[in-house]
Amino acid sequence: MGASIAMRPIGLVHSPFKSTVGMPIQTVAAIGHTGHIEVFAPFATGLRDVQDFQYLIVLTHLHEAVEKLEVTPFMDNSSHGVFATRAPARPNRIGLSIIELLHLDGCRLEFRGNDMLDGTPVLDIKPYVPRLDVRETERIGWFAKGLMQLPDKLSDDRMR
Repeated sequence: MGASIAMRPIGLVHSPFKSTVGMPIQTVAAIGHTGHIEVFAPFATGLRDVQDFQYLIVLTHLHEAVEKLEVTPFMDNSSHGVFATRAPARPNRIGLSIIELLHLDGCRLEFRGNDMLDGTPVLDIKPYVPRLDVRETERIGWFAKGLMQLPDKLSDDRMR
């Protein structure tokens, strides 16, 4: 199975969402929701030049999620292997959110596109660069029909 991997948070998400039920399920459907990330002081130097990017990729630890290998995702009624979904219930509970950076003030990143729970530990922040990060594809599996639900779909309690 391999050795354990230890990670330490570099910051915390501050969000109006105190419960996972009723949260937006993807940042693209959460444009009206804001929040901020508090980056811990020992990592402040790592924020240099981040304000030059409109979007950031935020990797988080989904601290209230559980581990499942098969899930029924929020945008479908059928069960799938967790690696064919973006469900929060996964072995390492790593979340990925693409946020729009609104303002950087010291160690505080104000952002839009919030699909994260208050108190979520931040593991890493990377710049979003469309030329590097966007791939055109026609093969998106069950998402092809599930995406139609996205604008109004919120999380429920199925990942507990």
